[in-house]
Amino acid sequence: MFDRLFYREKGLFLQSFHPATVLVYLLVLLILSLIYDHPIYLLALLLLLALLIREVDGLDAWEGFLKAGVFLMLVVMMVNPLVIRAGKTIIWHGPAVPFLGKLDISMEAVYFGAASSLRLLVIISIFCLYNLMINPDRVLNLFSGVAGKSVLVITLATRLFPTMVRDLQRIREVQQLRGVDFDTGSLWQRARKYSSLYNVLLLSSLEGAMEIAESMQARAFGSGRRSVYSRNILRPRDLFCLGGSLLALLAAVWGWRYGHGRYTFYPEADFLIKDGATLVVLFIVLFYLSVPLLLSEGWKHCRFLKSKI
Repeated sequence: MFDRLFYREKGLFLQSFHPATVLVYLLVLLILSLIYDHPIYLLALLLLLALLIREVDGLDAWEGFLKAGVFLMLVVMMVNPLVIRAGKTIIWHGPAVPFLGKLDISMEAVYFGAASSLRLLVIISIFCLYNLMINPDRVLNLFSGVAGKSVLVITLATRLFPTMVRDLQRIREVQQLRGVDFDTGSLWQRARKYSSLYNVLLLSSLEGAMEIAESMQARAFGSGRRSVYSRNILRPRDLFCLGGSLLALLAAVWGWRYGHGRYTFYPEADFLIKDGATLVVLFIVLFYLSVPLLLSEGWKHCRFLKSKI
């Protein structure tokens, strides 16, 4: 169940980018999700992320991220109107509550809670896309030349949870083949069955640690200056994606400077679309951010483009 949340090599076009390219692209998406307040801009980013996640065949994994995100989204949407008193349009006059005062819920507070929840979903989707789009070992290898020991620690830490999940599933299947039924019995009996499971997991983890140490010693780790071998190369697809990311960021900053992408919630909410420039700037930013999607479609349907990128 947890395997789909982690990176799996599927040979897809979006998984073939240079790690630095993917990091820059996702960083631009993250910056835009943080600076934008406008609900339409945030909704457009979420739709773009949905298309990207579908392109890396990750809708099942995204569903798992969205379940946690929707729960947080509901909490924010419920709590924010109860504690914010800055709105001008009151839609419900509630009773007086100790420490909180009178519970007057305003339309602007509901809007702000919905926009904040949307931003939260966008950020969660960005991290979901990161897990699906790039191999974490390639990212860490990117920085291994400047901080080898730190990268080693991060590598061991990041692979800890997926490895434990995989080992736990394997040990559980072995125990079930031996006749252990983890779904029957009283609460105490189930706890005893799972405790034996975790004991085996602890022993397996210690054996894994010893194997890693022996492997590092066999490769002369720590005996001298570290050599670096990298097969990551920048291809035309990376240059197109980097150019699109930077142009999208420039267009977004320019538009944000002139108020496109900003939204005033209090004391009274703005119109969603104040003028045509709001949609023009949004279209330009989305077009540059869609470069990986356009290249992916071209890679699948155009042989000439496939041979050039």
